[in-house]
Amino acid sequence: MDDIVKQALAKWPNVPDCYGWLGLDARGNWYMRDDRVQAQGPFVGGTAQSKGSQLKHEKLIDFIHRNYEADAQGQWYFQNGPQRVYVELQATPLIWRVNHDLSIEDHCGRAARVQRCLLDEQGRVYLQTDIGFGLVHTMDMGQAADAIEQGLWPVQDVLGADLPQQFRYVPSPYLLQKK
Repeated sequence: MDDIVKQALAKWPNVPDCYGWLGLDARGNWYMRDDRVQAQGPFVGGTAQSKGSQLKHEKLIDFIHRNYEADAQGQWYFQNGPQRVYVELQATPLIWRVNHDLSIEDHCGRAARVQRCLLDEQGRVYLQTDIGFGLVHTMDMGQAADAIEQGLWPVQDVLGADLPQQFRYVPSPYLLQKK
């Protein structure tokens, strides 16, 4: 976490949390979801309009990446100064990129080591690593297939619907607050 964020937390400890305003898609892209967009429907399973506007500003994205983590309940958030901005997840909290040498890094650019490889009923590949759990980016399925075929990543079958509970993450903190 950035020092400036830690200082803001100390200075303003009681800022309310924010829900529904930020989404992470299955390709590791961030989406801003204002009130108008949220009224169009949920981030996951909604319309193209309810997804929001994709963030493109590199310095803002880097700031989000440096301050992105999970709380004790498995809700992922971006610590924006003194305010937690909880993230709506289209797939998983991390999106894995597989390099040509079969090393991996998450959508935030953090390197990791594969501990387990999972395959769901729709053919999506997930990795449990030393830094967390996530989906392999669709553009990297060729490299993932190479790792699997070489026996580097033995595959375990899993049901996609079981993943949030099994790996302790909340796909929609916003919907959890509504209950």
